[in-house]
Amino acid sequence: MTGQPYWESPVDKQIREAQERGEFDNLPGAGKPLDLSDSGDPDWWVKRFAARENLDLGGALPGALGLRKEAAGYPESLVDVRTEAQVREVIEDYNKRVLADRLRPAVGNLPPLIAKTLDVDEMVERWRPLRAALEEQQRAAREERAAAARAAAAAAPGPSWWRRLLGR
Repeated sequence: MTGQPYWESPVDKQIREAQERGEFDNLPGAGKPLDLSDSGDPDWWVKRFAARENLDLGGALPGALGLRKEAAGYPESLVDVRTEAQVREVIEDYNKRVLADRLRPAVGNLPPLIAKTLDVDEMVERWRPLRAALEEQQRAAREERAAAARAAAAAAPGPSWWRRLLGR
């Protein structure tokens, strides 16, 4: 018997019809071997999904680890904060969350992880030069844009001779 089998399941029929329509042609990764480098990791699919979707898994960390990761980003992550008072507020909020995390009961037999509180004044001192450098970059960019606009205005031709003649 040639051609179509006497009986095919609905799934096989849908696959065959999709192949005939060419829906499986030119798929990404076609003809390439599967990447099984992390097949020994039980969470391989979560890690691949997070990488593919550009997800930040920092929110999935346990309390103290998340706080430690947040502290590692200071003061660089505070560069966009405009005033010293706002920086102090952010660091004080962080310290309050660290102290609240310490009050939570330990889970399991492992010793509890503890995140350190940050010195507010030290963070402000480390933030100031970073913010000054950012403001200098922004000022230089504004000056470059203004100079380019002046050059474009100077290079633009004036009204044509017949408009000058007619006074329009």
